[in-house]
Amino acid sequence: MAGILAWFWNERFWLPHNVTWADLKNTEEATFPQAEDLYLAFPLAFCIFMIRLLFERFIAKPCALGLKVQANGPQKAQPNAILEKVFTAITKHPDEKRLEGLSKQLDWDVRSIQRWFRQRRNQEKPSTLTKFCESMWRFTFYLYIFTYGVRFLKKTPWLWNTRQCWNGYPYQTLMPDLHYYYIVELSFYWSLMFSQFTDIKRKDFSIMFTHHIVTVILITFSYVTNLTRVGSLTLCLHDAADILLEAAKMANYCKCQKLSDLLFLMFAVVFIISRLGIYPLWILNTMLFELYEVLGNFPALWFFNTLLMVLQVLHCFWSYLIIKAAYKAISRGKVAKDDRSDVESSSDEEDSVPRSKNPHSTTTTNGTSGANGTNGYLTGSTCSEEH
Repeated sequence: MAGILAWFWNERFWLPHNVTWADLKNTEEATFPQAEDLYLAFPLAFCIFMIRLLFERFIAKPCALGLKVQANGPQKAQPNAILEKVFTAITKHPDEKRLEGLSKQLDWDVRSIQRWFRQRRNQEKPSTLTKFCESMWRFTFYLYIFTYGVRFLKKTPWLWNTRQCWNGYPYQTLMPDLHYYYIVELSFYWSLMFSQFTDIKRKDFSIMFTHHIVTVILITFSYVTNLTRVGSLTLCLHDAADILLEAAKMANYCKCQKLSDLLFLMFAVVFIISRLGIYPLWILNTMLFELYEVLGNFPALWFFNTLLMVLQVLHCFWSYLIIKAAYKAISRGKVAKDDRSDVESSSDEEDSVPRSKNPHSTTTTNGTSGANGTNGYLTGSTCSEEH
């Protein structure tokens, strides 16, 4: 094991030339980031998760009820043993051929069966109240950590001049505020890594999971290699837009559509400026060029810059979704439906399913209320994030 660790933490890979791990050991005069500091992130991640549960139960939920947020989940499908067996054992999304077979077996029209499956899928989705509580927790945390980051960074020289990130690198002492900022951010993302499997599922689950993995890796290894100055800039930059997104989602859940649209458009502007403008000109520029000018090349630079470019690819993908939604918001006067919506709309699927030739059945179907859709792009988080 010692040999594997020694190989993994090879100084020639992670550190600039002529620098060793022994040079970065703590002394009485100076404190440097140490790998063992990161162990604190795991119990702290658990604490953050527990704080979240308490926050959602005793703060977010009463706020939601006070704002008249809908507490009930989507409409439940009527009990049917045959359809339930197909749903649980075969498929949750029957194709046209299977729908026709079930229609003959049950003497139901196809649209009624299609509606049953849609309602059954939505039945497993969280209520608006649950989604509001999740968004309020994320809004509160992002607001706190972003405010903390801004208050800390405005006193630092590297906020105004990114070349200061490399002044004295890697022998830059670790400031207590920067240590706290890093550990709390890392703990939060570890908590997201685990809670994502129990949180509201969305279509971009794999993309968000990739984002969280990349973020945790970047925070971890940038801390160990003392790239904390540029890391603090990256963290603060990514938190800025998420506050507006979560606020817009909460407004949407409260049915304040105009406020939701306004906040979403503000989020779109901040996201695109920060992720497609400031991030490449500020973060990527200093990592790709300014650091190279000061210290030359060393293997870890390729590692960090590759991960930073992966983040930029994700930024471009999310920006495309945001621009598309913002365009619909402006052209239609309201924010369009989220492509990743966690509750399906009735019209989307019904139009894709052949109508029954039975006039009586069609009348019955049209009289059935199946509209469980959610209005607004903001039913799902475009980034997390989530960053």
